[in-house]
Amino acid sequence: MAELHWRIDEVPWDRLDHAKVDPALVPLIKAAALVEYNANDYTAYLCNVFHDDPEFKALAAEWAVEEVQHGRALGLWAERVDPSFSFDAAVQRFRDGYSVPIDLNQSVRGSRTGELIARCMVETGTSSYYTAIGDSTDEPVLKLICRHIAADELRHYKLFYSYAKRYLERENIGRLKRLQVALSRITETEDDELAYAYYAANAPADAVYDHKTYNAAYARGAYSRYQRRHVDRAVAMVFKACGLKPHTLLYRAAASLLWRVIDGRARRLQAA
Repeated sequence: MAELHWRIDEVPWDRLDHAKVDPALVPLIKAAALVEYNANDYTAYLCNVFHDDPEFKALAAEWAVEEVQHGRALGLWAERVDPSFSFDAAVQRFRDGYSVPIDLNQSVRGSRTGELIARCMVETGTSSYYTAIGDSTDEPVLKLICRHIAADELRHYKLFYSYAKRYLERENIGRLKRLQVALSRITETEDDELAYAYYAANAPADAVYDHKTYNAAYARGAYSRYQRRHVDRAVAMVFKACGLKPHTLLYRAAASLLWRVIDGRARRLQAA
């Protein structure tokens, strides 16, 4: 049984301040709740890939318990600020239309090291995202939940990074390959998962899913929450996972480029 670092029943729900809820944040939280709650599928996939590593499989199962709690906590917050929202119904709608391929026995990244680097990218993104969301809201309960989740995701990053180093000793994958894996996983944030989660959580019952529409709706809300410091921290984590030194000239150039991309896209989407 996983030892949780915080529990939903410990959240001070009575402190929820409806006057401080940002309506533009609510659709993002609903979508995030679905993605987090779907962690058991990823665990099944990871356990297939690492089928002969019982220690890692046990840790992956504990990781999933925390991720599922993230989804449930975000879903409960969304239900409290929008009584018309049903988290369970949204979860079912999401699962009816989107699924993770779990019947694979080898990593889609080409190696176990690559798989662990990809997981580091996911934890980098989520830790940075929930930090940005928490910093952008004045609603105290959501701020606390985001702080808890961001801390969990940072610990998850450290967990996957420690195993990536262990497998790197066996597979000896160079920095360039690790960077390719990292970049490929980062670009997958534009795939169907987040867009479909946004649709399942927010679209009317008779709405037809269109990737471009709901991906833009999600990105319009999410990108505007980032500040430069969130991007700098994320790039440092990416560099570390790929075996590159952070806080170098290359790091500063990469962080500046990523910030321009995110800030520029946020401005374009808001203008549109």
